[in-house]
Amino acid sequence: MDYPLLSAFWTMLLFFGLTLWLYLLFVVISDIFRSRDISGWGKAGWLTAVIILPLLGVLAYTIFRGDSMGERAMADRQRQQALYQGFQPSAVQSQGVADDMAKLVDLRRNGEISEEDFQRAKSRVLT
Repeated sequence: MDYPLLSAFWTMLLFFGLTLWLYLLFVVISDIFRSRDISGWGKAGWLTAVIILPLLGVLAYTIFRGDSMGERAMADRQRQQALYQGFQPSAVQSQGVADDMAKLVDLRRNGEISEEDFQRAKSRVLT
């Protein structure tokens, strides 16, 4: 039952460090898949580097491609926001439920919205 305060502090530091590391790993892997300027082989190479040598892979990725990670995330957020705002069904813009559903299906088919976004917007249109 003897657990000194310094050991408790060290345990908390390790736990939060592991949590931060897992978050950073998740961000890097999602950025690898989100990046449109990397070929399939490039994505496979970066993913292999990040999985096999996690510390060096993530550090190398943030050194070589870190400056554009924020730009890609911001561009994706702005694109999704524009799509969301562009599809707000209103009495003035809307020609009817069928037209709204056709727009939704086109957005989903083009990969501009996810299946969850499609279901959410569909339920809004149909109610």
